[in-house]
Order: sequence, then structure tokens, then C-alpha cells
Amino acid sequence: MSGPLIVLVGPMGVGKSTVGELLADRLGTGYRDTDADVVATAGKPISEIFYDEGEEHFRALERQAVRAAVAEHGGVLSLGGGAVLDEETRALLADHSVVYLSMDVDEAVKRVGLNTARPLLAVNPRRQWRELMEARRHLYTEVARAVVATDERTPEEVAQAVLDALELPDAPSGRENTA
Repeated sequence: MSGPLIVLVGPMGVGKSTVGELLADRLGTGYRDTDADVVATAGKPISEIFYDEGEEHFRALERQAVRAAVAEHGGVLSLGGGAVLDEETRALLADHSVVYLSMDVDEAVKRVGLNTARPLLAVNPRRQWRELMEARRHLYTEVARAVVATDERTPEEVAQAVLDALELPDAPSGRENTA
């Protein structure tokens, strides 16, 4: 199988980027984030894309970014929180080692906060987050080979749990694996 070694999915604020970078370092491979690819392509932050061109335009850019990353990237890949909404994206992920990083609403509030520039959480963030998760949780689970809860865990603990769930060892570097 070609493509990413690990694909991380989950809601905004769950730690996909932080954990993804840690995993890439531990595995001695590259890291890529499709949200960063969208920002680079559009030349502006995601919140501005939403406000200026709308969610539909953002989702089209996201779909293109995921398609390119799955085809080109062989390391650790993080997808934006809503990428799994697209049927084509879910099909692309079918043969890959996808890990759903999960968290509950209280953890999300701690991490994402209530005063953020996240366009989908602009009004009543706690309720919006719950509604987003009701719409997406089954899709995250559908594409995932493993689910790793991030609540009350450090990024290092989450990265180790991902490696354990996929039965992947750290890259040889003279370090011992401690969990």
C-alpha cells in the first residue's frame, strides 16, 4: 500500500497536528496537515475562506488537499475535522491506517475554548461542538482502524497509544519505548 503511514482524523482541537508531529518524529518520517495545505493554496486562514467564499468552497479545497496528500505523502497525515464528511475522502481512506482521535465535550471546551476563530463554533460553541460530533462521530469511526481517546492524556501519551493501537514500533534511534 502506498500513501500515508498513518492518517489522523477527529474533531477540531483534539490534537491531530501536535500528535501527528510527534508520531512523525518517533517514526522518522514526514508530517503533513491538509488544513495547512488548504491555507497555503488559498493564501488565507480557514476562517477567512469560510467567511469570504463559504463552507462549500472550503470543502472543495479540502477535498483536493486530501486527494493530493493521500497520493503524495508517505508519512503521518492529519486531516481537517470535517474532511470525513466527503464520501470520496472516506473512500480514499479505506486502505490506510486511520486513527480517530476522540475527546468529550468538556475536553473540547478546555482545548478549543469558547472564544476562538473557528467558524463552525462561532455561536454557542458547546452546543455547536456537540452537534458537529453527532454528525461526524459515525464517519470518524467508519474510516478508522483504531480509536484513541485523548481526554486527560498528554500528546506524548496519545502518540504512544496510536503506535500501540496500530502495533507500530518507534523508529530506531537508541531511545527506549516507554508507555
